[in-house]
Amino acid sequence: MAEPLLIGCAAGFSGDRTDAARPIVDTLIRRGSPSFLVFETLAERTLALAQLRRRADPDAGYEPLLDPLLRPVLADCLAHGVRIVGNFGAANPHAAALRIRALARELGCAAPRIAVIHGDDVSGDAFRPLLREHIGAGYESLKVVSANAYIGAEPIAAALADGAQIVVAGRIADPVLAVGPAMAHFGWACDDWERLGRATMVGHLLECGAQVTGGYFADPGYKDVAGLATMGFPIAEIDASGDCVIGKAERTGGVVDLRTVKEQLLYEIHDPAAYLTPDVTADITETELRQTEPDRVAMTGVRGHARPDTLKVSVFHEGGWLAEGEISYAGPGAEARARLAAQILRERLAGLRIRIDLIGVISLFGDDAGALFDATPVGEATDVRVRVAAAHPERADAERVTREVTALYTCGPAGGGGVRTSVVSRLNTVSCVVPRDAVATGYRMLD
Repeated sequence: MAEPLLIGCAAGFSGDRTDAARPIVDTLIRRGSPSFLVFETLAERTLALAQLRRRADPDAGYEPLLDPLLRPVLADCLAHGVRIVGNFGAANPHAAALRIRALARELGCAAPRIAVIHGDDVSGDAFRPLLREHIGAGYESLKVVSANAYIGAEPIAAALADGAQIVVAGRIADPVLAVGPAMAHFGWACDDWERLGRATMVGHLLECGAQVTGGYFADPGYKDVAGLATMGFPIAEIDASGDCVIGKAERTGGVVDLRTVKEQLLYEIHDPAAYLTPDVTADITETELRQTEPDRVAMTGVRGHARPDTLKVSVFHEGGWLAEGEISYAGPGAEARARLAAQILRERLAGLRIRIDLIGVISLFGDDAGALFDATPVGEATDVRVRVAAAHPERADAERVTREVTALYTCGPAGGGGVRTSVVSRLNTVSCVVPRDAVATGYRMLD
């Protein structure tokens, strides 16, 4: 029987801490078992922004923090057989693979065997009829930035079976970061639904990094977590049946207990009996969690059923321009002055659809129409920041917002300061599902 497999996740999103991998790798090396280091850096919007960067520079479009994520640990991973899988390829996996090879050279390492996953990008002309069929006639009018299918674990497993030390992917489904290595290590078939279901939920626990080790869980006085500044990221130990124990990197802060694991297990689950992924339909209705020792929780009882016949596709398209402006008011009457500024902006920007928030009074729970804003009486806030935002197809119209906020400096009301403004291109999204057999996936070893 194959040895248990260790998988440590060192990133839960693009922009996550870059020092998380070091304690994970140290822990994996000390334990000595077959192991993987995985990086989950790709959200839907992250990929669209990466496509925009690639448009501006054909050599860009992969995770901007690739170097600081890998440089501290790459040499040790290669020396100790810790294999690496990441979706940090984003919109340009090939360029990311080239950069990793160059980084290995800079560190004095032999050239690693790197596999590049392909097939998720369905933005080409060949896919236009397919997307038009499943999105509708309106697809033709969209200025498409990116279209990517959420693909499964098979090409990753195949690349690892072919000896890849590092696998670079773009838009794979998040749990695939655990499913692919488990399939390759244990030799599971692509229709072994029970084991794939269990590995999928392992990947689901790992995919958000420190969420399962107490980070996003923490709430002082209600859910206290020690050591958040030295937060440890998660490590899963998977056995041949697919069951696992979730822990974290040794000598780090944070916590892994029944509460943190339950929260992450239910995170973004639309149907506990049918969690749809490209590899399997997972069922957690009979799942059992058990605290085996401090910072170690065992998960058993996950079921798996046949995978869907379709794959999800997310299409991002140009959505005009988003303008934002902010200005602060403080001291006696601050809220009244902030509300007066908001009224001035409403009058001056008539004709634009705008949203105004008073940060410190009403913003997080406000609505775009401003109904809650209007219904909330003036209180006693002494430090208020006005935020106004507007979206418009034309940049010139969006820029009216920035000019009007800046003008509040002297056009009143009194005491405004700290103006900041920005205008950025806006991306909109539409999703659909397409037949699985319409999307061909695979891998190529870097030459």
